[in-house]
Amino acid sequence: MNRKIDDISLSEVHESVDTTAAYRPLWRRILSFFGPAYLVSVGYMDPGNWATDLAGGSQFGYTLIWVLLMSNLMALLLQSLSARLGIVRRRDLAQANRETYPKSINFALYILAEIAIAATDLAEVIGMAIGIQLLTGVPLLWGVLITVLDTFLLLLLQRLGMRKMEAFIIGLVFIIGMSFLIEIILAKPDLAEVATGFVPHIPNDTALYIAIGIIGATVMPHNLYLHSALVQTRKIKRDRHGIKRALKLNFLDSAIALNLAFFVNAAILVLAATVFFKTGRTDVAQIKDAHHLLDQLLGSKLAPALFAIALIAAGQSSTVTGTLAGQVVMEGYLRLRINPWVRRLLTRLIAIIPAVIVILIKGEKDIDSLLILSQVILSLQLGFAVIPLIHFVSDKNTMGSFAIKPLVQVAAWMVTAVLVYLNIRMVTGQAAVYFITSGNIFWKIMIILGAIIFTVLLIISVIYPLLKRRRRPIRIQLHPDATSLQTLAVPVYKRIAVALDFSENDQKLLSHALGQGNKETSYTLIHVVESVSARIYDDDSDDMETMKDKEHLEFYAQQLKEKGWEAEARVGFGNRAKEIVRLVKKSNAGMLVIGAHGHTGIKDLIYGQTVNTVRHELKIPVLVVNI
Repeated sequence: MNRKIDDISLSEVHESVDTTAAYRPLWRRILSFFGPAYLVSVGYMDPGNWATDLAGGSQFGYTLIWVLLMSNLMALLLQSLSARLGIVRRRDLAQANRETYPKSINFALYILAEIAIAATDLAEVIGMAIGIQLLTGVPLLWGVLITVLDTFLLLLLQRLGMRKMEAFIIGLVFIIGMSFLIEIILAKPDLAEVATGFVPHIPNDTALYIAIGIIGATVMPHNLYLHSALVQTRKIKRDRHGIKRALKLNFLDSAIALNLAFFVNAAILVLAATVFFKTGRTDVAQIKDAHHLLDQLLGSKLAPALFAIALIAAGQSSTVTGTLAGQVVMEGYLRLRINPWVRRLLTRLIAIIPAVIVILIKGEKDIDSLLILSQVILSLQLGFAVIPLIHFVSDKNTMGSFAIKPLVQVAAWMVTAVLVYLNIRMVTGQAAVYFITSGNIFWKIMIILGAIIFTVLLIISVIYPLLKRRRRPIRIQLHPDATSLQTLAVPVYKRIAVALDFSENDQKLLSHALGQGNKETSYTLIHVVESVSARIYDDDSDDMETMKDKEHLEFYAQQLKEKGWEAEARVGFGNRAKEIVRLVKKSNAGMLVIGAHGHTGIKDLIYGQTVNTVRHELKIPVLVVNI
């Protein structure tokens, strides 16, 4: 973990996709904008949405399709606002919050965002585990534990780069879409009847409750943080025309991606309506029940298999974007950065622990209650992401001419009011049932305190930006102000350390080191012996490798002395990165020259990441030579 000193969102991939290259054909430049919304769209088709879609279709047929369409339009509006914030202000939502709200409020918003991400991951763990169980027959507990392995998949994807990660997610979305397309073909719904579902209609209170669940489960808080960061992976022209073009193409990207998510959710509802509602099975609300009944009612082994595959793909795609959102939230609010795979592993373990506990204590039958809990938690967090977002994109002082128009502001606030109201209503409904059925006074008091804190934070998030007190003035610039260069102090290094590995690259490293110094500079040549003896006995090691390495390093130092430079040899033992850091500090070197091995992905796990470890530990300049 280290303190993040810049204000670049997702710095590893920031502006890594160039949309301005004039030598590329126009169609390729346009397509280079497409991708961020697909990573966001998987949050709208994650396993947490499946239960409400299944319940709506099995109990009320096609009646609630219009609710899916309405919630999709709400999501499109809010995601386009999130993308606008990232493109125009070059800030993600977490960074914008940090610059606006006081520290205490920001810390509370950060905790809420982290809880939302953990709740999202809980739904993904459960969904993937159920999918694995349905497809392979393994116990649910084993399915939950297997989900830990996707940590390594994420590591590989991040090493491959942004475009390949987007291609992987799009591939999973394609698998989900094709699975349900085949399911719909097998179910053969009456399209004329399906069309009637687009007419707004709520039959009774039960349908209203399910409709609230559908809308409440649609817009994910972490997606708003994520989208504002992902659009910054595109390098655009920072003039008015370039920003306007980026806004239009990103809106198109969002419209296509979220319509695909709408197709998946509508397909689940239509499938449930055709297969269950039409056959009188109106009690199907659990994922497992739906899977088992597909085989019986459609008479095809393919249908339940495709259902399980789509469930696994939905969980896997959502887990990648959830981790990226966690990185955005932590770096934006706290300005802290940790290794992505460590972040992923911690988040996944936080999600796995409650799932394992429930399975061990109550068995598999109560696992769906955790899925419901995750959606309730997400419902509570939504307002704290949406309300600040609307404030930021409405502010002409920071957005300039790209601030949203009054009509859009009215629509955004109406959508927010509806979402917050429906989510609060759903949560209070759950709480009311608990108060009636439970005699636990402690948890009742905790729920009341939580409700008070929730209300206070919600009011502050609405009012504080309007007060414009303690807000730092932020001015949108296309380029930084030009400043005159004063007298530049060129550093002179009295001692330079060089980490050598006794390969054909040593000469290249030494040449770069000599180029950074002068005749007054002295050089410390470093090599770390990594034999078994060296790891056990350190500097007491006296094996053949240790002896030869010492001789080799002394030979280099002697050659430099003969050419007129001052040089010394220092040998380390055991862990390469730690020993390099120790020897550099011991020699009081002002600079280190080190070679980059060029490993990526899994090789980094095998061979280690010496350069990253060394540069984080040292406070002096580190010249990394690509070898």
